[in-house]
Amino acid sequence: MKVCLDLTPALHNTAGTGRYVRELSKALVDLGHGDQLAFFCIDPEGGSGVGTPGSVLRKSVRCSKRGWSAAAALSSYLGIPMDRFVGEADVFHATWHLLPRLRRPASVMTLYDLSFALFPETHLRVLRWSSNVLVPRFLRACDRIIAISESTKRDAVRLYGIPEDKIVVTPLAAEDRFRPADPDRVADVRGRFGLPPRFLLYVGTIEPRKNLDVLLGALLRLKGQGREVPLVVAGRLGWLYDGFLAKIRSLGLESLVLLPGFVPDDDLPALYTAAEAFVYPSVYEGFGIPILEAMGCGTPVVCSDVSSLPEVAGDGGILLPPRDPAAWADAIHRFTEEPALRGELRERGFRQASRFRWEETARRTWEVYNATHPHR
Repeated sequence: MKVCLDLTPALHNTAGTGRYVRELSKALVDLGHGDQLAFFCIDPEGGSGVGTPGSVLRKSVRCSKRGWSAAAALSSYLGIPMDRFVGEADVFHATWHLLPRLRRPASVMTLYDLSFALFPETHLRVLRWSSNVLVPRFLRACDRIIAISESTKRDAVRLYGIPEDKIVVTPLAAEDRFRPADPDRVADVRGRFGLPPRFLLYVGTIEPRKNLDVLLGALLRLKGQGREVPLVVAGRLGWLYDGFLAKIRSLGLESLVLLPGFVPDDDLPALYTAAEAFVYPSVYEGFGIPILEAMGCGTPVVCSDVSSLPEVAGDGGILLPPRDPAAWADAIHRFTEEPALRGELRERGFRQASRFRWEETARRTWEVYNATHPHR
């Protein structure tokens, strides 16, 4: 069996999607499947693209992501196969909600989330329209779907009537490097980013679905009670973020909310380790890798009690309604005042994070390939 895995999200470093593809590809090679893998990517520069093991065949198509998206959509609607771009393969794994029409290879598609359908107001209009038109079509056209959580699987079944037995859940994981950082490394990161002695941490893109406004409401309540708790929001500006930035100013929280921007991967373990707690108030997630990253670093977690987040956090974190700033303020106050609670959640978080491994993700994924192989 020959499997062609689309590494395009890894080449373009597309947030959690890119991390998923990088870690999955490495884990598949580590499991000994390198001689059965071919790595495919869309590379507008036409270079070597993604760094992959030398034993693994790599095929790059010199094209922009937008151009390839248009070509794949047209091929689907017009029935024009695009096998020549993919090369010889028995199974093609689509990893970014885009499935070209193929004649020979069977197809597997990873489904991350359906936020464009469930929370359309949190997406740009063009992306929302194209996703609503194309993703359901691709889900129905592929032979198997890999969902990254039970929550995502339920959404696909409920919204599009996808048969349950067509969808296999393969949970994700945090990388092994997410462990408590040594004090010197923490001090270095604290100094370079100007971090306060005690702070809450959010890591991720700044966009409406992340629901960061509830944290501002919680900080404002605490400030009114004479408790000033700094919040570090580490991540790139995504889209529709102007309202969040304006709210920081209108609430007079500029001195409490730090925006260091994108933090390099190498600095993240020390950043998590330095934080008093990790806060993740998203209204919807397909999975939520930052929760496991924080737990692996020994940082207590407070997250929303919706979508996939209870699956990921388990009993290792505190789960709260995402629209209740009073509940978040109370939880934050407890963290700052009760070291015993932080210690208990630290240990529970370690146990929860240890239940997720990329090796297991890769093993389950290979089982999907085997089940999808047209000649098996």
